[in-house]
Amino acid sequence: MDQRQQELAARIAGRRGAVRGPFRVWLHSPEMCERAESLGAFARFDCSLPKHLRELTLLMAARNWDAQYSWNAHVHQAIEAGIPESAVKAIAEKRDAVLDSEADQAFYQFCREVLEEHFVSDETFARALAHFGSKGLVDAIGALGNFTMLGMCLNTFQVDLQADKEPPFPDVRGYARVVPEGDRP
Repeated sequence: MDQRQQELAARIAGRRGAVRGPFRVWLHSPEMCERAESLGAFARFDCSLPKHLRELTLLMAARNWDAQYSWNAHVHQAIEAGIPESAVKAIAEKRDAVLDSEADQAFYQFCREVLEEHFVSDETFARALAHFGSKGLVDAIGALGNFTMLGMCLNTFQVDLQADKEPPFPDVRGYARVVPEGDRP
């Protein structure tokens, strides 16, 4: 790694514990890596959404893109943050999820329509807006966009599943491609 890549890797490892997953890929383009890491840190740690909804956006985008690495890395965090296991299972199986509160259900429906329909109905928008305000909906779109980019990266470079984990999606093939050893930062 050149000096810029080393500095970024150290910063990422300091904030996230290690350089893994998509960061192994993004470090090939330090400029992209820096920006993606900044947006990802905002979406995961600093946006206005409560932690359980940040984790929900991550799982929903991961499932939308069949990003098994991301799913496996966060499924337990989402449950620990308060997303019901039954909702997690429904998302994994591409069924409608039922969440515990009206606000969480409105948020889920908003995210589902964005990901699946690419638009949000007026009713869904108004319902989510009433609970989360404009800032919350902008942060939700930012989080979904970030986690979508993450899924695209993980799938394109077939970033490895954790070898000790069962693939969570029976309808998706496993990953085999990783960045070749000689090309890794």
